[in-house]
Amino acid sequence: MSETMDRAIGKRRKAAAKPKGRVTMTDIARAAGCSQATVSFVLNNSPGIRLSQQTRERVIEAARALGYSAPAFSALKQPVAAFEGAAFDGPAFDGPAFDGLDGVIGFAVDQLATSPEAVVAIEGARQASWNAGNVLLVAQTMGDAVMEPRAIQALTRRGISALIYMTIFTREITAPDFLYGLDIPVILLNCYTSDYAFPAVVPSEIAGGQSSTRHLIGHGHRRIATITGEPWMQAAQDRLKGYRRALATADIPFDPELVVEGDWSASAGYAATVKLLALKDRPTAIFCQNDRTAIGCYEALKEAGLHIPADISVVGYDDEEIARHLFPPLTTSILPHMAMGQWAIEQLEAPAQVGRGRYPITKLECPLVERESVATFKGAA
Repeated sequence: MSETMDRAIGKRRKAAAKPKGRVTMTDIARAAGCSQATVSFVLNNSPGIRLSQQTRERVIEAARALGYSAPAFSALKQPVAAFEGAAFDGPAFDGPAFDGLDGVIGFAVDQLATSPEAVVAIEGARQASWNAGNVLLVAQTMGDAVMEPRAIQALTRRGISALIYMTIFTREITAPDFLYGLDIPVILLNCYTSDYAFPAVVPSEIAGGQSSTRHLIGHGHRRIATITGEPWMQAAQDRLKGYRRALATADIPFDPELVVEGDWSASAGYAATVKLLALKDRPTAIFCQNDRTAIGCYEALKEAGLHIPADISVVGYDDEEIARHLFPPLTTSILPHMAMGQWAIEQLEAPAQVGRGRYPITKLECPLVERESVATFKGAA
């Protein structure tokens, strides 16, 4: 590890201070200067996540320095076996042949406890399932190469007639081999495969970023900043694409000074906003690419003596519960996980040929919710 990286981690350790009691992933994220999601992916060795080796080393070093202890983390010290060739501990899948839904639907998600989006998607699926008289069985898999197939095998043994397979972060996945071997319909939620082997639904993030930025442009803003999420995440990439498309459509030149990288956290939103306010020509509006970032943005603006939206307009993304309780209430976009869960169930209502065909990726709109954090630009800030 480089001397520069050592110094950076040392500074973060001092800033975070060694927590009392049990070390959490939040503690590690604070020390490593990244999101809790990134820490989770590194420590659980989640497959299919494109993280730089530098980021992985930074997280592992921070975890060791803080004394983090967990079975999955301990396993990182040894070479991690690839999924290919991993054997099931038990008989082969013996789920029923598809002949319409018969009362039980499986729902497998990699992370359930760390984010509200999974719960919202499950609730959407539950509502649609119950309306049709079907029961939903849910399993958290953590994307573990050994335990995930066993968890799904446990679902199939309980007679599920279909499976919804969800990832907590939107991304292209390499579907595990066992998904292709199931003799029941499989729906992908918040993820997709390059071979289009399964029906899949994801949020329309590019359109969402474009809509958020266009809303600010429609209120006369041209000096519009954005605070992104971590760049390896597809959601961050797509929301930034939407931002740039909206600027281009309005003939507003792209200014890289107005794009600040964050990590989805309130603290990153605060730091990024401080940086933006230090610009000689500061922005008149800020598009925060999630609501937690917007919380930090609000704090930095108020600390600087600025009023929202009179001095600077702010837009968020995700429509978390906190958005409507901020002062002023935050204009933001809805992540359509409820609708995605409902959509997944609707795809199962009509019989389909299992394991055949190419299916398009369905993208659901991220509607903008207008509240009170945006005002019409009336002149120089």
